[in-house]
Amino acid sequence: MTDLLVQPQLSLRTALVVGAGPIGTSVALALTAGGVRVHLRDTDPQAAGLAAALGAGTLERPCGSADIAVIAVPPGRVGAAVRECQRRELARHTMDVAGVKAAPLADVLARGCDPGRHIGGHPLAGGAADGPPTARADLFRDRPWVLSPLPQTCTGTLNAALDVVTACGATPVLMDAGEHDRAVALVSHAPRVLASLFAARLAEAPPGASRLSEAGAREGSRTPEDILGWVEVLLANAPAVADVLDGLAGDLTAVVAALRASSGRGAADAGARLAELLVARTPPVAHRWSDGAA
Repeated sequence: MTDLLVQPQLSLRTALVVGAGPIGTSVALALTAGGVRVHLRDTDPQAAGLAAALGAGTLERPCGSADIAVIAVPPGRVGAAVRECQRRELARHTMDVAGVKAAPLADVLARGCDPGRHIGGHPLAGGAADGPPTARADLFRDRPWVLSPLPQTCTGTLNAALDVVTACGATPVLMDAGEHDRAVALVSHAPRVLASLFAARLAEAPPGASRLSEAGAREGSRTPEDILGWVEVLLANAPAVADVLDGLAGDLTAVVAALRASSGRGAADAGARLAELLVARTPPVAHRWSDGAA
């Protein structure tokens, strides 16, 4: 079950943001705007420097342990980043913002991290563009922000994470890691796979066809780095995404069969079948929940 959490009064004073991509830099900008002293770390000094130049925080090391470290790195690097923060006592609590939850949390446990001081999180906002220049302080405002605590996560860590969500203007949502991954597979990851496949079709289409598809043009404009990052997210959530696409494949097969049978005397039956597949199963109000970045 998904529960909305009550937002506490902001009590953070210092934060460490690990990863100066668009999500990490946006979190840092929001925290800085809320009066939190933010320290920035990234394996790419240029990215960290650019984030600092945008006003997202300082490149200085925290004096002692920060109140919380926000781990804004790809899913496969979350465990190592949490381990480093805890081993070096860079922060009292850690939270990640990866677009997949079960695999990173399992990695945190496998690396021997203190599970009581970590919590998984995922802000449902962002876009395909990468890098600090695309970040903004209001990126998460009024957007859902999933929090997936481990069974051992302590109250202090949960409250520190809630402070981050509050400072970013997002709506906290408590959700089990597996439930989260199945949800984003359906509402975000699988649809983006389909969009990418259609973009590949558009690349082979006549110029007139490709000019009519703004969405396809956006998908096709992604850099190799964007695509590799997206593939990493897909692989981290592979079983759930495969389940969604497998079910969709059956639906597509049925649609194709109805369209093939639409000529001559089979037209009426084909129309009824298409109506059943496309109209009767469509909810009256479409709900769109996309994380955009992952």
